[in-house]
Amino acid sequence: MVWAQVAVYAAAVVVLGAAFLVISSLVRPSRFKAEKFEPYECGVPLIGDNRDRFSVRFYLVAIMFILFDIETVFMIPWAVLYKPLGVAGLVEVGIFFAVLGFGLIYLWRRGGLEWD
Repeated sequence: MVWAQVAVYAAAVVVLGAAFLVISSLVRPSRFKAEKFEPYECGVPLIGDNRDRFSVRFYLVAIMFILFDIETVFMIPWAVLYKPLGVAGLVEVGIFFAVLGFGLIYLWRRGGLEWD
């Protein structure tokens, strides 16, 4: 009985998927614009060379995002299990905060926190 329901569900998924593909191929444009085949396809023509160098500020913002994103990902499990971890967990989190602090000092000195 359960396998029959799984088979009906799988058949419905396959039929709906095929129907969506057929319908989308019928209503899509038949001729594409030349801009669609360019590497940067937002519709705005390119200004300058696409191999221009980026400012270091973009990389500093990326480092800052990764820094604080990783902090959040690692702090949530530690906050849930802080009692069973004991002193060892506190020392590990202290080392983690020290690394984060060094990263923040690096960003600060490189001007990553200045938005002028």
